[in-house]
Amino acid sequence: MNNFIINLIPGNTFLHKLSGTTKVRLFFVFIVYLIMTFDIRLILPVFILSIIGLLSLKPKMKSLRYIIGFVVFVNIFNIILYYLADPHLGMLYFGHETIWFQFNEHYIVTYEEVWFLLSRLLKMLASFFVSLVFILSITPSELAAGLYACKVPYKVCTIVEMAFRYIPDITRDYQNIKVSMQARGVELDPKKAGLWKRIKQNLMIIIPLVITSFDRIGNISNAMDLRGFGKGKKRSYYAEHEETINDRKVKVVYIILGIFVVGYIIGRIFFQVPEVWYPFS
Repeated sequence: MNNFIINLIPGNTFLHKLSGTTKVRLFFVFIVYLIMTFDIRLILPVFILSIIGLLSLKPKMKSLRYIIGFVVFVNIFNIILYYLADPHLGMLYFGHETIWFQFNEHYIVTYEEVWFLLSRLLKMLASFFVSLVFILSITPSELAAGLYACKVPYKVCTIVEMAFRYIPDITRDYQNIKVSMQARGVELDPKKAGLWKRIKQNLMIIIPLVITSFDRIGNISNAMDLRGFGKGKKRSYYAEHEETINDRKVKVVYIILGIFVVGYIIGRIFFQVPEVWYPFS
């Protein structure tokens, strides 16, 4: 069974076939890479690569478009608020500002401000798409195996795995209960029921569902204790497989990228490499 976001069965694409360890390490390196800079020359290639990676997974775009649209809207709104809070960020980062146009004495629009906000928006969207590709390409078991390979305690890995495995079940149960309630005459159609009424009806579904989920977690915990979970110092994961040729190729990529990240951070600390690149200084 596959959920449109969380996969329980590995896919057949290049990224799907990589081992969990490779995916987790590559994801961590990319996230640190994006966190370390606002340089658009470094962010743009990752943004383009993440879009290519997303398309290569052949996801159900009809389901994803709402999530992508919401995230893009929220980030654009964040950029607008960022500008309203401080319209002189260009001066802070570049030491000068060139006025493009102005609304009044305080709210001016400068080329430097626009460049910084564009870099910030691209950075946030790149982080989102990298995370989305990671989630769509990995199964909960591969995620647990990858985290364990990164020296995360396997008890924590198991908790993360179980949490991800429960999300599709809760979503399915929610949809089933919602359809049953609609069949009994409860109106949940946005076109026919008001927002407050829909919120109350959805809460009547969600609260019992959360309580039931806690009962399930208790049953699973008892079953795991009876089977001796947590007694050993190490464990293995059936979802993890030996490194393939593609894993080795990607391993070279994330090692080189990791070395670059370390070098860039050292350069920022000791050689005053600018955080934001501006081509018109």
